[in-house]
Amino acid sequence: MAKSKRDSEKHDVFESVKKKINVLEPHFKEQISKIIENIGNSLTMLYDAATRDEKTGLFNHRFFKTVFEMELEKAKREKSKMSLIIIDIDFFKKLNDTYGHLFGDEILKELAGVLLKQLRRYDVLARFGGEEFFVLLPNTNISKARKIAERLRKSLHSSKKLRKYGVNISLGVTSYIERDNMERMIKRADKALYVSKEKGRNRVSFM
Repeated sequence: MAKSKRDSEKHDVFESVKKKINVLEPHFKEQISKIIENIGNSLTMLYDAATRDEKTGLFNHRFFKTVFEMELEKAKREKSKMSLIIIDIDFFKKLNDTYGHLFGDEILKELAGVLLKQLRRYDVLARFGGEEFFVLLPNTNISKARKIAERLRKSLHSSKKLRKYGVNISLGVTSYIERDNMERMIKRADKALYVSKEKGRNRVSFM
């Protein structure tokens, strides 16, 4: 979602600059074009460093919170639906202790890729730290969010690596209610996640 918007804005800026340098002498035009290309690549790297999680390539928690606040204001203004899923890898510490942290990083990356394939273009998936992931679902009520969460849970079986090492996830789901804020929504989803853990893990709970 945010990435495609970023690419579009960057494209518009560079197209505008290209038109302006077309009137220059060929020699200067070539030099300036190379400089602009290098600047563009550097800006992309800076943007990714500021918004992306290093281990998984997903959005980081800082960027996620920014998007969350924006979508929350939209839901309030338009009286629309919005849901949140918190995902936690079951017994992730045991995997790290048994196979090492580098292996744990591989599991995080594999899981991120599997989850991402199950989401819609406008959903926002972020790693919040450790083995915890957040999913923001704009224009989605609690019923639909539960179905998406269940689909995410089952999707792990599509990965040979995750299946081989018995990786499962627990999920907590909540939906926006009138006068909600980010803290309350996260707290409810976290409570739902706790219920999933208490009931035996590898399941979806909602509040």
